[in-house]
Amino acid sequence: MTAAGAAQAPIVAGHPLLGSMNDLLNDPLATYLRARRDHGDVVRFRAGPPGLRADIYAVFSAEGAQQVLATESGNFRKDNVFYGELRDSVGNGLLTSQDATYLRQRRLVQPLFTRRRVDGYAGQVADEAAGLAEAWRGIPGGGVELVGEMHRFALRVVGRILFGTDMETTFEVIERTLPLLQEYALKRGLAPVRTPRTWPTPANRRAARTQAELFALCDGIIDSRRNRKNEGDGGEESGEDLVTLLVRAGNAEDGSLDAAELREQVLIFLLAGHETTATALAFALHLLARHPEQQRRVRDEADRVLGGPGGRAPTAADMEALPYLTMVLKEAMRLYPSAPVIGRRAVADAEVDGVRIPAGADLFVSPWVTHRHPDYWPDPERFDPERFTPEAEAGRPRYAWFPFGGGPRACIGQHLSMLESVLGLAVLIREFEFEAVGEEEVPLGAGITLLAKGPARCRVIPRSSGPRSS
Repeated sequence: MTAAGAAQAPIVAGHPLLGSMNDLLNDPLATYLRARRDHGDVVRFRAGPPGLRADIYAVFSAEGAQQVLATESGNFRKDNVFYGELRDSVGNGLLTSQDATYLRQRRLVQPLFTRRRVDGYAGQVADEAAGLAEAWRGIPGGGVELVGEMHRFALRVVGRILFGTDMETTFEVIERTLPLLQEYALKRGLAPVRTPRTWPTPANRRAARTQAELFALCDGIIDSRRNRKNEGDGGEESGEDLVTLLVRAGNAEDGSLDAAELREQVLIFLLAGHETTATALAFALHLLARHPEQQRRVRDEADRVLGGPGGRAPTAADMEALPYLTMVLKEAMRLYPSAPVIGRRAVADAEVDGVRIPAGADLFVSPWVTHRHPDYWPDPERFDPERFTPEAEAGRPRYAWFPFGGGPRACIGQHLSMLESVLGLAVLIREFEFEAVGEEEVPLGAGITLLAKGPARCRVIPRSSGPRSS
């Protein structure tokens, strides 16, 4: 907590009138990096005009991230204005709930994400990856856009595993509505004055329509699955999808999830259940297309384990036999973490890295910046999977790499995300060579999640035109 004589956080210079508000809205990723470079590991942004400015503290060190997320997590809660806005946009599910509500939801949902249950989904992941590979073989010229392709793949996996349904028809709705709600919540979080959401401003009305469309989509998924169960047409995976298990979840202590809670959990899993996997896969392939030597090493490993093009489907047991492929994914998640910042609010005065954080302060830790911190990552912008050998990992602070958050609020689905990413990449890299198209880097932005603001194009070259393996 606070020690006598703790320093005040340096204030990041901004616009004379609006402070850092426009920088945080227009180019947040570069703004965070400049702030650490120029001012150190704990800084203070001021956003808004004089008299209405809000102070936002940022913590960039691994040790500070561990303190905020883990060792003193009870003093840093999800009470900040950004989580409040997100809660109002997507509901009070596991991502946004707190205290007794969070603990109750976690106890009800945790059994759905045990390692044994998650490992049982490997067949569906492998089958969806094989289906994607089959579709890619038919693309004239082999040109693909990785961000969109990986989002569709991850959403199909989420639909099949978590909801027992085909999500292809819902892809357009999710990809259009979720970014809009993220941007709306972020802008409101930074606004010096927030009008009530009930006021009929253009932004409020657009957000309300978007939210209603997304809620209706979730309600439709739930109703469809319930109807299939009532009709006895659950298919081969009957009884194992998330909606069915959530409906059945309950115990004497916690009761069960009501209709609103069920929708909120479905929505959170739609958001978090495909974003992390899609980001990791898209940028792992983007990086491998630009680094042929590392691509060859990954492919050689996948060939040895799975038997080369047209070989057998991967299983959960194969994950340990693919260490270099896993290192590539971890390095991709270092450079492109799906959650570039993680917000909190201080309950009581605290001291982080020798700097005072006052009670009530909004703050965030930043995987985007910590993953590039030169104290932990020499030449941080360079793609180097060797950073994740066991020896290298043991030599770094625990929170130098935290793409899934950490502490008691760490992502409940991180093993599922890694299963999807490792097995999906193994199938695709075995079946294709990836060739970079152009030299441009993918332009990025940040809402609640990392956003690709342009395409990640490459060319896929089939290694074999043989039959799809089963």
